[in-house]
Amino acid sequence: MIRRLFDALGPEHGGALRRLLGWFTAAALLQGVAFVLLVPALRELLGGEPERAWPWVVALALAWAGYAAVNHPATLIGYRTCADLLRDLHGRIGDKVAQLPPAWFTADRVGGLGRLASQRVIDIMGLPAHLLRQLVDAVVTPLVVVPAMALFDWRLAVSTAVAALAVAVVYRVASRSMQAADRDADRVHADAAGRIVEFARAQPVLRAFGRTVEGHAALDEALKAQHAAGGRMLRAGMPGIVGLGFIAQAAFVALLALGTYLVLDGSLGTAELVALLVLAARFVEPVMLLAELGGAIRVAENALAEINALLGTETLPEPEVSRRADGADVELDDVRFGYDGAPVLNGLSMRVPQGRITALVGPSGAGKTTVIKLIARFFDPDAGTVRVGGVDVRDMRTEDLMSLISVVFQDVYLFDGSILDNVRVGRPDATDEEVYAAARTARVADIAERLPGGWDAPVGEGGSRLSGGERQRISIARALLKNTPIVLLDEATAALDAGNEHALRQAVAALAGQRTVLMIAHRLQTIRDADQIVVLADGVAAETGTHEELLAADGHYARYWRERSRAAGWRLTRRDPVPAEN
Repeated sequence: MIRRLFDALGPEHGGALRRLLGWFTAAALLQGVAFVLLVPALRELLGGEPERAWPWVVALALAWAGYAAVNHPATLIGYRTCADLLRDLHGRIGDKVAQLPPAWFTADRVGGLGRLASQRVIDIMGLPAHLLRQLVDAVVTPLVVVPAMALFDWRLAVSTAVAALAVAVVYRVASRSMQAADRDADRVHADAAGRIVEFARAQPVLRAFGRTVEGHAALDEALKAQHAAGGRMLRAGMPGIVGLGFIAQAAFVALLALGTYLVLDGSLGTAELVALLVLAARFVEPVMLLAELGGAIRVAENALAEINALLGTETLPEPEVSRRADGADVELDDVRFGYDGAPVLNGLSMRVPQGRITALVGPSGAGKTTVIKLIARFFDPDAGTVRVGGVDVRDMRTEDLMSLISVVFQDVYLFDGSILDNVRVGRPDATDEEVYAAARTARVADIAERLPGGWDAPVGEGGSRLSGGERQRISIARALLKNTPIVLLDEATAALDAGNEHALRQAVAALAGQRTVLMIAHRLQTIRDADQIVVLADGVAAETGTHEELLAADGHYARYWRERSRAAGWRLTRRDPVPAEN
């Protein structure tokens, strides 16, 4: 566990943690020496010449004074290290999260990350100030007590060593079962937390289908599983607590019985027995405390393992020297990529010319959004190359690549702030005039006029106070404000009405000749005026050309266009009721 704590805190805190362990070890050694000095002191006090005990009493007093002098700063350093741990560990987790590729953040991982950064950090907060001290005492005390007993009676020393070995075995076995139960409970707790959030967000759907009484079955099952996991943790922890306590008490009783037998046999004096039993009691005390704190220690061990697993997660490799893009064209060369072994792109080659609007169309699941994520380097292709400005994106640092690209996704997330704050996310150092200009181009001014508070109106968590189309417009305004040479639009008009979609088309058209635009849209009317249309099918670029050229080719795009045109003409008609049979 101590090694994992070093890994979690990082090399910059390694020296401080080693010094803390040194203080704890010194305090435990001095305390052990003080208890050892009790043996000759008591032997002389209970003997025929008590005045001979003075040297031992003085040595004992000096040992306790040394212990007090070491224990006070050790305690203060422990609490200070605890505060540093809380601050810096959150910082390390935050820095790591910022380095992870966006593709890492799946729904299950996001839920687990929230628990990791909150509950799991709290689980290990007590390590430097409290739990680590108990672990050091539990290890150092037997190392002092057992050799000290051997100086006075080897038989009691051997018996104590056997008891120490039995305690170590029981603790090891109990730790394994407790850690397994804690890992299972952590997984169940994370799932339950996700289900609670899902239940809250799904209230409109649940109520629409009359599911207000029986609730959400998935949540009910998750809560039952959480309760069962708590019971399993209790059952897994109790044998260790009871077992360690039993071994400790049994060891003390055995030492007492053995010592009494030796006294009656005449091979051990009564004074020595009393003194040695004091040492035995000192051996039992940290073991009993370790049994009480064993569950917390094992939970902390699991928490450290999970945090270190996150900190050890591989990120996308970054080049030591970032290459500079020459232009703003985008090219995919024989790119292959898949999810969990299922191929999506099978040798895709396509080019997005600089300063032109390229539209990407194809059926659902064809890999259109995957193309955008590969260009933004949310992940790397399994094979092939993605180039921006003639440079492989893997040869550019993430900040350099993202300084060239603005992305607008279909699913928009807004922060719990004002309209103006959410637009400014695109470029925090932008002037107010630049923010307003981008917002007006994306028709965000209409939203500000509608809400009380105008531009300072809060949008709610995730943009809950706005409609889907309004959230989409703010997201587009962010991209416009960022003012990058490359703009990637993934179904940016999906939630817009006809009027706002027309306004967006005008804004995108204004970008032509200034920015490289790659846009995905299922509404073909949105992309018919694009300079180039690429049709994805079977993981490759099946067709490339303008709207008129692709219609004339009578291929995938033409069939897709005809299907969409027929769908656009669908109408709801009134059907006469069927007369009832007599």
